[in-house]
Amino acid sequence: MDVKLPNLGEGADSGTVVSVLVKPGASVKKGQNIIELETGKAVAPIPSPADGVVSRLAVKEGDKLNVGQLILALEVAGGTTPPPAEVPAEGGHKPAKDSAPAPKKKASAPRSPAPVAADPEPDSVAESDDGEGFVEEILHENPSAGPNARRIARDLGLDLRVIPGTGRSGQIMVADLREYIARLRALAARPKVVVAAQPAATREARVPEPVAIDFSQWGPVTLKPLTQLRKTIASRMVESATTLPTVTQFDDADVTDLDALRKKYASAYEGKSARLTMTSFFVKTVAGLLRKHPILNASLDEVAGAIVYKDYVHVGLAVDTEAGLLVPVIRDADKKDLITLSKEIQELAQKARERKIGLAEMQGGTFTISNQGGIGGAHFTPIINKPEVAILGLGRGSLKPVVRDGQVTPRLLVPLALTYDHRLIDGGAAARFTVDLVNALQGFREDDVKI
Repeated sequence: MDVKLPNLGEGADSGTVVSVLVKPGASVKKGQNIIELETGKAVAPIPSPADGVVSRLAVKEGDKLNVGQLILALEVAGGTTPPPAEVPAEGGHKPAKDSAPAPKKKASAPRSPAPVAADPEPDSVAESDDGEGFVEEILHENPSAGPNARRIARDLGLDLRVIPGTGRSGQIMVADLREYIARLRALAARPKVVVAAQPAATREARVPEPVAIDFSQWGPVTLKPLTQLRKTIASRMVESATTLPTVTQFDDADVTDLDALRKKYASAYEGKSARLTMTSFFVKTVAGLLRKHPILNASLDEVAGAIVYKDYVHVGLAVDTEAGLLVPVIRDADKKDLITLSKEIQELAQKARERKIGLAEMQGGTFTISNQGGIGGAHFTPIINKPEVAILGLGRGSLKPVVRDGQVTPRLLVPLALTYDHRLIDGGAAARFTVDLVNALQGFREDDVKI
């Protein structure tokens, strides 16, 4: 039997093979992992669907796989193995040589002012039967969409290239298809106007194409292809930086007394298999304050034009790994005590560094903390993890002279940087949150540390 890449769930329809766990001739059991696939920021194992012997491998490390693409051929006991299907070059399935092409289905979508062609020319004007029409601008040459959205678009004859996506990194969701069809219906009820197509040169001027540069002309170079993780990080950072109007609020927190508490109880926490760090205190403090300042725990639903207030607090922690930045999420952080948070922070950070973190463990965050204190540096401007609306950056604590009661005394200060989405959060709200954060850290109760 042919073992193909199964449906990965909404939001993922492809990935990169990071490891092949079986060899030709090897016996595998149902449920045994056969490859590990990097999808987005997670590495997920793909199990065998049946018992059998591997007769042929169709993939290797570094290959990009789409849903439905062949992984390997498996000889199943008690049955015959059909000839392995050829592996498509870039997604999709190659039809059998003797099979006739399936007849095309007519689109059942309601008639619109301009029927959407399957593959329209980029600079053409789509016209309706009565000669009137409208222009659809191509938004992405290679649209990203989940399996369900692609199937529905294919059945209805919709061109995904012209449909704006509201998912992560612009992915087209099923809801986006509904919104697009509703727009077509609304257009059908309005007077139609023919608009000249925008020249390709104009589009390129607005969104410049990358220019190839031969860096070797100035000296020796080494080329290292971008990993799927680095491509995902780059795409999301560009999306956040170019679509959100952000402001960063800076401050310093005096954690002299807090650090004394950490040192006092560190050994007791180690006895409970927990590591008490400054990150533990920050997660505990921030989680409690997000209940008091719910706007920083919210999101903006751009489609509905509404603010989404969440009745849960899931704090994401940016973890620096050799592969890139990963953000595991601590769920219901406001409901957990300090020792539970310390254990969970330690476990999630370790899983992230070992690339054993699942995609589900990095989703659903409401607020992110990025702590660079272990590396060094002071204030910086972290980028928001969209669709969140705020992120807290922590620098390295250092002893500085501070005036207290008319006397100069050395105090341990930690730099704080709160970046927020100015569409939803005003400067006053951000300043109040920052002031409350500083006060809460400086007045942390010892009773909340004891175990």
